[in-house]
Amino acid sequence: MLKITVCVSGGGTNLQAIIDRLQDGTIRNARIVQVISNNPGAYALERAAAAGLDACCVSPKNYPDREAFNDALLDKINEAAPDLIVLAGFMVAVPRKVCAAYAGRIINIHPALIPSFCGKGYYGLHVHEKALARGVKVTGATVHFVDEDLDTGPIILQKAVEIREDDTPQTLQRRVMEEAEWIILPRAIDLIAAGRVRIEGRRTRILDE
Repeated sequence: MLKITVCVSGGGTNLQAIIDRLQDGTIRNARIVQVISNNPGAYALERAAAAGLDACCVSPKNYPDREAFNDALLDKINEAAPDLIVLAGFMVAVPRKVCAAYAGRIINIHPALIPSFCGKGYYGLHVHEKALARGVKVTGATVHFVDEDLDTGPIILQKAVEIREDDTPQTLQRRVMEEAEWIILPRAIDLIAAGRVRIEGRRTRILDE
């Protein structure tokens, strides 16, 4: 059974989507063994507690420097020895030592169709603000493997969402979550748990059942 660590920073809606899909059997042969937040006030921690999950906070503010935080984060992850780390709205750049220790075993959900609107500064509501300012007609979400750079790892799944004339960043953010993120993130986890995702260079292949 695939053991999952979920890293979160805010409300935890993607965490909740994973929890719900585990409970209804949409995600098979997997379980969450750990939830980590960098934010002690994250509502995601309450969601984790309500689901009976092991949850904790590892905040950079509690360490003298970034290197100490990086070490503490890796140590905490290692305690659970996960098979997969899922970044579900984790607003911290994953330390290189974590990327190295869990190479090919970290995935992220990004609220745009990579390579559009990604990289430094493109997170949270900012992504949707930039998409609307650019006037694109279609946006969406991407699940990808995490490497040492921002949003550059091999793409696993993408789902498009049409932009409406009356969209605001807030309404677009909500629809991208509902129509894309909450669908493809659980789907990617299920595919990985089934051994159906293969990394081939900068691409992935989804294997037949």
